[in-house]
Amino acid sequence: MLDIQKIRADFPILSQTVNGKPLVYFDNGATSQKPQVVIDAEVKYYNEINANIHRGVHTLSQLATDAYEISRGKVKEHINAKHAHEVLFTSGTTHGINLVANGFASILKPGDEVVVSSLEHHSNIVPWQMLCEKTGAILKVIPIDQNGELIVSEFDALLSEKTKIVTVNHISNALGVINPIKYIIDKAHAVGAAVLIDGAQAVPHLKPDVQELDCDFYAFSGHKMCGPTGTGILYGKEEWLNKLPPYQGGGEMIKEVTFEKTTYADLPHKFEAGTPNIAGGIVLGTAIDYLNEIGFDKIHEYENELLEHATKRLNEIEGIRIYGNTKNKASVVSFNIDGIHPYDIGSIIDKLGIAVRTGHHCAQPIMNFFCIPGTIRASFSFYNTKEEIDAMVDAVKKAQTMLS
Repeated sequence: MLDIQKIRADFPILSQTVNGKPLVYFDNGATSQKPQVVIDAEVKYYNEINANIHRGVHTLSQLATDAYEISRGKVKEHINAKHAHEVLFTSGTTHGINLVANGFASILKPGDEVVVSSLEHHSNIVPWQMLCEKTGAILKVIPIDQNGELIVSEFDALLSEKTKIVTVNHISNALGVINPIKYIIDKAHAVGAAVLIDGAQAVPHLKPDVQELDCDFYAFSGHKMCGPTGTGILYGKEEWLNKLPPYQGGGEMIKEVTFEKTTYADLPHKFEAGTPNIAGGIVLGTAIDYLNEIGFDKIHEYENELLEHATKRLNEIEGIRIYGNTKNKASVVSFNIDGIHPYDIGSIIDKLGIAVRTGHHCAQPIMNFFCIPGTIRASFSFYNTKEEIDAMVDAVKKAQTMLS
């Protein structure tokens, strides 16, 4: 059982008011709030060990380097990677996906196929479209049904010896649907295709075991799991990271440079050109420690309670439609009210202190499938409460009355 009030006290921002009302923050799918321990860790870095890493012999550089590499080790243990050098620091999920897509430009040839799903965030669609335009490869799309679930039989039919990479999200950011990624990974591997998993929406709610999943790449962002913005991780199997060319050239990613030839550094530095977000990388480790101290089993159980409560309460509202009606989903409710634009609902309930996300959530193909302009998305975290959900439902009812 989580001590919710103790946990909420860890997050300074949750005690403030917005428009004269207590803040109810239900935009966790966009970014999570940060506990004081994470905030303090960033301040501590700049106060005590701020220095560039890896290249310095002086004490501060060595301390910063040690802290950065300790954090890499924490990520390695958290996702159960086989090697620490399979963990690459990035600026976020988008960076990681683009890194892989850029690398596959040297692998794909005209007629090869890339498979994505209809549930993807734009950051897991556009890089692959760009890759296909560059290489002559063909983009194939796994369709969804009216519940927002992938049609796995259609996925099976898409696979062939032409399939070179399959890339899907672990959890849909727009609907909260949890995808059958283990099935997808195994099927893709059976035809010799690599698999990238977009884990941005998964890592706040669960611990991915990349060895058990057997994925080739797994990308996620730090800022959605109580860490700093501008931080992220790309996990890649050693053999794949050795096969792909560097994404960027510059300092840190080289072994030797002459005007005649440059040789590249070993993993992971081959993909970490330039001065990284050192503070962010170190503090991401602090965020992971914080979440593990609470316990992901407890987080999962509690967030399921929030999801059930929200679904029940929202279904009391006349004219509501919830998208992503599946039992296997994360703590996200995406909905609309008949005859009312989602932006109008979001604007009014903001005046009542309720923060939700409205729009297409960078997932326009999903909205096109349902023939809607967007949805109201309430995404819950372990520091939210059922009382806050009740306040949101009351606010939506008030907005509905005002707009009807």
